[in-house]
Amino acid sequence: MRVLLAEDEHALATWLVRALAQSGFLVDWVDDGRLVRRSLKATRYDALVLDLGLPGLGGREVLADLRDAGQRLPVLILTARDSLMERVDSLHEGADDFLAKPFELAELEARLVALIRRSRGGDHPRFACGPLAYDAGARQFTLMHEPLALTPREHAVLRVLITRSGEPLSKQEILERVFSDEQDVQPDAVEVLVHRLRKRLQGTPVGIRTVRGLGYVLESAPDAAGAPPPARGD
Repeated sequence: MRVLLAEDEHALATWLVRALAQSGFLVDWVDDGRLVRRSLKATRYDALVLDLGLPGLGGREVLADLRDAGQRLPVLILTARDSLMERVDSLHEGADDFLAKPFELAELEARLVALIRRSRGGDHPRFACGPLAYDAGARQFTLMHEPLALTPREHAVLRVLITRSGEPLSKQEILERVFSDEQDVQPDAVEVLVHRLRKRLQGTPVGIRTVRGLGYVLESAPDAAGAPPPARGD
């Protein structure tokens, strides 16, 4: 799951980038509100963690700018301004959730996962594609209700694909999300991992399809009518 963090407290932001990475998030950080739109144009994110007190362009202005432009990206407000009116106003202005500083990392992670899951159309604490499910809390895949054994890198690639099931992801996007902290990793590494995952999913209703010119998409097999069922959170 790729997250954009807009936060001007450098010590807090540095800690969050590292801490969230240990939980499987890929976090890009900007410290000025004017950089948010530029980042969103350059990269596809699953959520935005937005501080209200940003320099350049305040958090409220950033949020209004996003919503006026039709951006439905899930937004979690992170701020020291903890008051009822602050929370109510932020939600009315288009925020999806609000967390006051100081906060517990576990709560931030849980809220982010919930926001991303809801944005994908699911309310259960799992992502799913047919009989393949991923429990973000337990960090466990199951296939046909049985645990699916994966190497760490296979797990990382499949996690990226299932959080975007039904949508093609390019090799470069997968590469950036899985190997963000490694140098000189080539796109061929993604091909190898996708090949291994296809073998693990072989004989099941779930597969990874190559979409020419776009990348890879995780999807369940067509139903009896011949049309693939919609990808959703389960």
